[in-house]
Amino acid sequence: MTRLGSGLRPFSIKAKLGTLVVVSVFITTGLLMVAVRTRTELRFITVFSVIATLLITQFVAHGLTAPLDEMTRVARSISHGDYTRRVRGADRRDELGDLAQTINLMADDLEAVDLHRKELVANVSHELRTPIAALRAVLENVVDGVSAADPETMRTALKQTERLGRLVETLLDLSRLDNGVVTLKARRFEVWPYLSGVLKEANLAASHRRLSSGSGNHTRTDVHLHLDVSPPELTAHADAERLHQVVANLIDNAVKHSPPHGRVTVRARRGALPESLDLEVLDEGPGIPESERHRVFERFNRGKVASPHGPGSDGGTGLGLAIARWAVDLHGGRIGVAESARGCRIQVTLPGIHQPRS
Repeated sequence: MTRLGSGLRPFSIKAKLGTLVVVSVFITTGLLMVAVRTRTELRFITVFSVIATLLITQFVAHGLTAPLDEMTRVARSISHGDYTRRVRGADRRDELGDLAQTINLMADDLEAVDLHRKELVANVSHELRTPIAALRAVLENVVDGVSAADPETMRTALKQTERLGRLVETLLDLSRLDNGVVTLKARRFEVWPYLSGVLKEANLAASHRRLSSGSGNHTRTDVHLHLDVSPPELTAHADAERLHQVVANLIDNAVKHSPPHGRVTVRARRGALPESLDLEVLDEGPGIPESERHRVFERFNRGKVASPHGPGSDGGTGLGLAIARWAVDLHGGRIGVAESARGCRIQVTLPGIHQPRS
């Protein structure tokens, strides 16, 4: 609603108090005129005048103090950490309406900050899970004698440790996301070996979950991961670490929704612009209903498909696709659910050497 200027407004508190004074004067004057014409004693007229004025004043005062009492209760709740309460009467056309609107906006901002803090903790936990699982799988294999502590195994463990360190640093950047401070470290890279490494890490993590006695993560080792890059020498220009977040989360989501012994395909093609990239991740699961497609990239959204996940899956935290969208948006690209004859098809377009969106 458009507020009027700082001058006197028709429904402002100043106008109401001025009206109260004018009405009181008119009542007193009218009663005095009645007293003169009817020869009523002045003391009775004075009593009636005082009573009438008090009743009108009480009525006006209640309309002014009741909203203030409610604002005090809401402000006290906000100070105790309850950001869900709001003040009624923000549509009033006076100073109290302005104050109510300001308090509600403050509560909205505080609620958003609190939600962002909780989501940041959840995002960090979600993103750290994969490298920790892969590193633990390598170390457990060495301890159990399944594999020797040869240089190749140690290099794999070192690679996961380095990735873990990078994720700790980059995931903390989520706290700066709303301020637009996070920057990209884009470079040119070969797509085939890069995506091949991402798929290999996904298989390592799944193998560890199958061997682990714990629960809470999907244990899908029956799903086949297939990579399709054309042309084989395809190159792209992007932030490799952010792109890893996109592909790994899309693969994780596709595997969870795949049928037993299903197939997940990661397809990469040259984009329309120089060094741009078109990516697709396809699965053979039940797909996403059209009514849900606009919500799949929201945080904590886990969909409403009945029994959508394969054996051993808990459905995840509902953060993977939200993280993927964030990383794609940071590149200035696009991500969405595309039509597919079977299963789900997620399309990602990265603009290459073009500048990311501000």
